[in-house]
Amino acid sequence: MASEALSGAALTVLADDVEDLRVISAALQDAVCAIADIQVEKAARRVTVSFNRFRWEGAAKRGGERVRSGLQLGGVLDVKAKRLRRDAPKAILSLLAVSFEAGEAPGGAITLSFAGGGELKIEVECIDAVLADVSPPWPTPRRPSHNLSEG
Repeated sequence: MASEALSGAALTVLADDVEDLRVISAALQDAVCAIADIQVEKAARRVTVSFNRFRWEGAAKRGGERVRSGLQLGGVLDVKAKRLRRDAPKAILSLLAVSFEAGEAPGGAITLSFAGGGELKIEVECIDAVLADVSPPWPTPRRPSHNLSEG
């Protein structure tokens, strides 16, 4: 069940179904991270990614705000990266979306899609995700924008 904090407060979203995962995807759109911010813990069967998230829920302010956020996925069975350079830990990634492809119920694959065609495909037993803000927000002069005419 998704639970969200009110605008201006720290955001926390718990996801155990596709609808909840869509809330996480919307909150993380245009979040940025470094390759080194992706942690795969095989023994604990989890993946954690630290992002600088644009606060869409507070975007009425001039420019906007960013906040440090963590996404953690549990019940991880396998992780595959596509077009992500592990040899470049400082490389910056811009997240476009988080999606779910159903497999043998209740499992499937959660995919983090990044600008430039990079993907992190995470096979999971079921949807078990949490997104939480872990710092106070800070102002940013740049609001993410996209050229909708690009295909």
